[in-house]
Amino acid sequence: MHYRQLSDKLRLFFVASMLAVACVEGACATEIRSPTVVPESPGFQGGIIFSCAGENVADLAASLKDYFRSLGVGPDNYHETMDEGKESVQFILRNRLGGTDTLGLIHRFEFDLKEELVQLPNYSKKPRTVVTVSQKEILLALLQNGRTTRFSGKACRVEALKDQVGIRQNTVAWSESVEFMWPNGKSAHWNPKYWKNGNLNPRQSLHAAVADAFIHSSRYSIGCYTATKLIIIQGVLDYYRRVKQDVAAADTIEARLMQDGEPLSSIEPGAAWYFEADSSPQDLSRAGKLVFLTPGIAPDNFVPGDWSYFLNTDPVTYEKTGYEGSNSIYLGRGKFDDYYNDSNHSYSYKEKLLEVYQWRHKVFSRERDVAKIHPLTATEIRSLGETPERGGIELDYRITPYAFGFVELPPIPSAFAHLE
Repeated sequence: MHYRQLSDKLRLFFVASMLAVACVEGACATEIRSPTVVPESPGFQGGIIFSCAGENVADLAASLKDYFRSLGVGPDNYHETMDEGKESVQFILRNRLGGTDTLGLIHRFEFDLKEELVQLPNYSKKPRTVVTVSQKEILLALLQNGRTTRFSGKACRVEALKDQVGIRQNTVAWSESVEFMWPNGKSAHWNPKYWKNGNLNPRQSLHAAVADAFIHSSRYSIGCYTATKLIIIQGVLDYYRRVKQDVAAADTIEARLMQDGEPLSSIEPGAAWYFEADSSPQDLSRAGKLVFLTPGIAPDNFVPGDWSYFLNTDPVTYEKTGYEGSNSIYLGRGKFDDYYNDSNHSYSYKEKLLEVYQWRHKVFSRERDVAKIHPLTATEIRSLGETPERGGIELDYRITPYAFGFVELPPIPSAFAHLE
């Protein structure tokens, strides 16, 4: 793709995003969105806001602080601001270093962050224990400047925030040690017991089929886009079905994914691919089945469980199948997923930026192609974290699941209307 085409798509994306359905954890409603890539001042955007018109939020704020305390986050870690009418309360991280960075939270002694042990089912075998991000780190990242997470309407409940934190930790836990095979330009391969070319076999349950990709990941040869969708689906479905044991919510989510008979299609909004040359205005306005997109997030602001994208802006290697860009899940602790165990199951932020950048120099294997690596200065590496129109490769949006049970979900894309 040429840069002029990319610029055109960005303009279309901004138009679509300003008129998009906003489902920011708390509510789904048509609203005007700012296309600002990075807030002019971090103070204008950040933390968690509960906007509960017609309700007194004092009791809610007390319950929220009890929840914060249960995760080890005390009042010395955040600022609390309540409006005069006591209908809105905001919590923002008390940040002695300033800025919007969440990548280095794990190294901040004042937060005393540690990893947590989480047990995951292994079905025919004993449950396995994985070391993963703590719920405390997830909460601190949500409190940080660089983005605002708003809860309103039915989501004016502590439980809505608990679900947000729980889903994110579960998603990361399933990402920790999964190891798919890389198709390397060849056709994808699936476990034929459950799947045929990425479509669910008849009489197989969706949650069992998705879980199989993590229990028997070596039987799957898939690209990072498909791998990311499977991880997001597994994180959400397994949270509601096994962790929270809300079977009704899990069934509702599965039915939504299966609406068109293709559970892996259109789980994300069309605006996620605004840079594709064949994107249309209809694509840009399409809502996702499972997740929504929030633009205008600071470059160094990632919350564990975020789905983000690093774009290969080189027009030559962009055309190479599988190297158009990198779909990534942020694992917390300054790490991004490594679906194929090329880098010890995770990449640092710097490694992720360099991985995608070096594709333009035909570095497709760090061991085999080491002689082709083009060294960059620290300043040049930092610039890669900017958006493509600013010369970088990191897109400024993050993709996250809807607050199921607390929001009115947007309609299924019109292409599926005949199935309703």
